[in-house]
Amino acid sequence: MSRPVLVTTSSFGAGDPAPREALERAGLEIHLNPHGRKLTEAEIQGLLQERRPAGLIAGLEPLTGRVLESARTHLKVISRCGVGLDNVDQDAAKRLGIRVYSTPEAPSEAVAELAIALILSCLRRVAEADRALRAGQWKQLQGALLGGKTVALLGYGRIGRRVGTILKAFGCRLLVHDPFVKAEPGVELVGLEAALEVADVVSVHAPLTPETRGLLSRERLAKLRRGAIVVNTSRGGLVDEAALAEALKSGAVGGAGIDVFEREPYDGPLKECATAVLTPHMGSAAKECRLRMESEAARNLIDGLKAEGLL
Repeated sequence: MSRPVLVTTSSFGAGDPAPREALERAGLEIHLNPHGRKLTEAEIQGLLQERRPAGLIAGLEPLTGRVLESARTHLKVISRCGVGLDNVDQDAAKRLGIRVYSTPEAPSEAVAELAIALILSCLRRVAEADRALRAGQWKQLQGALLGGKTVALLGYGRIGRRVGTILKAFGCRLLVHDPFVKAEPGVELVGLEAALEVADVVSVHAPLTPETRGLLSRERLAKLRRGAIVVNTSRGGLVDEAALAEALKSGAVGGAGIDVFEREPYDGPLKECATAVLTPHMGSAAKECRLRMESEAARNLIDGLKAEGLL
């Protein structure tokens, strides 16, 4: 008898069937996300109750204590296809005996490269020029070079470190704010306010926790030097989106590249800002990265179910 598992990431196996085939070879009965998008709390709770899976390959849906409690009789393993676990109530999972895994290595390169793409797009005004040309305007927009700029990296884990490596090749001065990182060659460890006051570019790479929520608040955005660029490819709750939109419209902030939002799909004031480059949470949406993430998530799920004696 095959074990049912639920896969809520809407594109699982779309680029390469290997991760799905690995689940099938392990004797698992796969149930896919029927909505083709990020699920609401009610939707994921309903699917968990209806399908009664022993394992879940999860996306970014809210796996709250209430959701996990409702599935306590059958759900034994959660395998996040991605880095962060801020959408999972880990205390509830531990209390209920649910194993929780993530794939921290797989998306690092893809997210880092998107951060660099957003920085370059903002500095060289690529998206603005594209929109103007399509509107019939042939006008060269003067931007700025990345080479020689001072870049503040807020968070210096796997992704932040990869971004730093790429920026060094541009000849950038790197300021790092991360309370868990010790001094190393090529970077300067600084306080948050000190970094904001001198950086030409601020790129956010911190996890979303109660301590980091609102990391770039209205007050801290006001400390940025005029014309600075803000990039966020981490989590939406780290940046005050309304305050950032106001700063962009006034010119206090020179540009922003935002891939993640407090509420997704996003429909807020940043859409009105010509100097904002907005992408739909696609940091890991590179075919090589997706395959690595999905393969790692499938392995984690299988290993977890074996550890529970269910395979």
